Amino acid sequence: MNPLKIGMISFAHGHAFSYLNSLLSIPEVEIIGIADPERGRVAEVISKHGIAYYDDYRSLLEQSMDAVVICSENVFHAELTIAAANKGIHVLCEKPLGVGADEMNAMIEACNNNNVQLMTAFPCRYLPAVIQAKEAVERGEIGEIVAIKGTNRGTAPSGWFVDPTLSGGGALLDHTVHVMDLMCWITGSEPEEVYAYAATLFDEKLGVDDAGMIHVKFENGTFGVVDTSWSRRAPFPTWGDVTMEIIGTNGVISVDSLGQVNELYSQEAGTGQWNYWGDNMDLYLVKAFVQAIKQGEQVPISGEDGMRSAAVALAGYQSIETGQPVKLRV
Repeated sequence: MNPLKIGMISFAHGHAFSYLNSLLSIPEVEIIGIADPERGRVAEVISKHGIAYYDDYRSLLEQSMDAVVICSENVFHAELTIAAANKGIHVLCEKPLGVGADEMNAMIEACNNNNVQLMTAFPCRYLPAVIQAKEAVERGEIGEIVAIKGTNRGTAPSGWFVDPTLSGGGALLDHTVHVMDLMCWITGSEPEEVYAYAATLFDEKLGVDDAGMIHVKFENGTFGVVDTSWSRRAPFPTWGDVTMEIIGTNGVISVDSLGQVNELYSQEAGTGQWNYWGDNMDLYLVKAFVQAIKQGEQVPISGEDGMRSAAVALAGYQSIETGQPVKLRV
């Protein structure tokens, strides 16, 4: 069987390294090359694994390949996805899918017009706790869902993540999308109305919001709220969390997605540490993408899924400006 030929564009987002390791572990994948305008970001991996390097993504896209993984700065997702689609190449794109409704629609349209698939990188769907919670909901164990309270609290990033000209926003955009995708997936409903708050509370030197709460009303009447804050300071034993309280008419499911940890207390480290030992969600994400492309099946997390969650975050910023709820029209 011929290998699936995959390229990677940009290692600006750190998830690219995990996706690369995942691809390298799949026997039926051949990595064609890595394109990144900053060679220093990828010098170690191209040397270690003998992968071809391109300083311009256009040169990479001229190579014969089946798919590409995009982990660039957020504002370049649309340009890179559309360029790949126009070459007949399938795309796995890092979240958030885009920073505007028009560009996300253009990404989806370009992929549809060129008969290629667009998958959004939402690895949290592959966390065991999330999968089990969804199955319990589908079995009716807690009745009808009334509300979901979620968190995706993290450590404040640096570099382009806090430059809105490259990221498109701060914590509200960065950390709304993962849990919002899970809420949409579990409820099976569309977000209808958004009300949000965001501010710079933890580090006044940042040029973007680092604290946020986003409230969503779904079409089926379910309410959701997500704490999106970069509130995990240096002494905290892990970078962040993904949690949900799924409240039903007959019960509640508590989800601690990253709760599979060993606690380490070391004088050398100087603070408590949590070492995650659970399943590799990035590996499952990448495997699902590879399988769908090889078998000609629909990718499990579509461009529309990515646009839906990003649209909620973008509507959140509109809500902050007006001080009013915003109706969604994706």
